[in-house]
Amino acid sequence: MNVVGGIIIIFAITIISMVLHEIAHGYTAYWLGDKTAKYSGRLSLNPLNHIDPVMTIVVPVVMYLCGGPIFGGAKPVPVNSRNLKHGEWGMALVAIAGPLMNLILALVFFLLGFFTGGNFTSVWGDICAMGVSVNLGFMLFNILPIPPLDGSRVLYALAPEFVRKGMDGIERYGTTLVFILVVLFGSFLSSYLVGARIWFIELFYHLVGL
Repeated sequence: MNVVGGIIIIFAITIISMVLHEIAHGYTAYWLGDKTAKYSGRLSLNPLNHIDPVMTIVVPVVMYLCGGPIFGGAKPVPVNSRNLKHGEWGMALVAIAGPLMNLILALVFFLLGFFTGGNFTSVWGDICAMGVSVNLGFMLFNILPIPPLDGSRVLYALAPEFVRKGMDGIERYGTTLVFILVVLFGSFLSSYLVGARIWFIELFYHLVGL
């Protein structure tokens, strides 16, 4: 597959994956009592409601071109935690729904490639392999316990009050802080993403009996 074709496929898979990631957040919040995402139009399949130009488009494409592990994110779904059932644990459930959706999508792409004979060597196999890689990358990146990533909400639910205050302060810087951390700790992040991705792919093969 040529570079242009690869970019187009990465772009398409990224958009689909991130839209479903954000919808998973929004619907989980809705089921737990908060309708903020619905009123903000974030339960829509329209990609324009979810795309963050840098994290959804630029970062995944650049990582693909550089041959590194692909990861990224989208505009955070607005959630009013005061409306959620189960307090901070409700917020943790909302947060983890997005990465869980990406894990499910990665498994779906793997099974499609495996059982349709693509065997990850044809164009169709390449598409499925990219689907696995993109979604595992998004899942593994977003579960990092760094505000405002999804994993931080789980840590927030477990943390004592003084840690929560520190996390609240860090979260104000949002995507900018995450981007700085990626630049400063890119080597460590790549090792984590590559190693964890291999583990999950081996798990997928184990699930189909290999």
